[in-house]
Amino acid sequence: MRDTFYRTEVFSNEPINDEHILTSIETPIRRDAFEIDDEIKIELIQKKFAEIMEILGLDLSDDSLKDTPKRVAKMYVREIFSGLNPKNKPSLTLFDNKYKFNQMLVERNIAVYSYCEHHFVPIIGKAHVAYFSSGKVVGLSKINRTVQYFSKRPQVQERLTIQIANELKEMLKTEDVAVLIDADHLCVASRGVQDVSSSTVTSSYHGKFLDPNVREEFLRYVYQSNKF
Repeated sequence: MRDTFYRTEVFSNEPINDEHILTSIETPIRRDAFEIDDEIKIELIQKKFAEIMEILGLDLSDDSLKDTPKRVAKMYVREIFSGLNPKNKPSLTLFDNKYKFNQMLVERNIAVYSYCEHHFVPIIGKAHVAYFSSGKVVGLSKINRTVQYFSKRPQVQERLTIQIANELKEMLKTEDVAVLIDADHLCVASRGVQDVSSSTVTSSYHGKFLDPNVREEFLRYVYQSNKF
């Protein structure tokens, strides 16, 4: 069994309730999800979203609203949920660690912009990633792109954290990976309890990061320029 440590902390007075459910590490995607061409998906979503707007009582003949269904459909397929499609997974090239750098490498403050799969409203925050080289390194932008790829799906923050960590372990050929995400959930801020001050922190530690001293070093790098 691989050495793994997952942790979730919710900085809020609002308890995790029945609406906050993590069913699987894998995103629940149907097997036939990509049998439909993107252009057809856009056309179908456009029609369905127009129906939703009409049910809400909006006048789609208004100049400001008439193109909204198409804009939303294109946004869903090509932008905010593009991470559902494996063809959009970032490619990577590993390089030899010629400098023999054997210390912790930390990439901080990577933008996370995802969507809660329970209410389809934004999750906005930062990801902090660290790893020890196993003899190979990757261009830093690939770490950012990996975070973005898994963020561009309907998500649960716990799953997002684990997916990024697992992908980085596979990508970097090392178990020595840490991922920490601090995010605001608009499903908490804009509806329900309407708590705009709460924040959710999730972490996934593997390999050397199971050592409390190594984990503490990582957290020092993160916290020294970030306020949670």
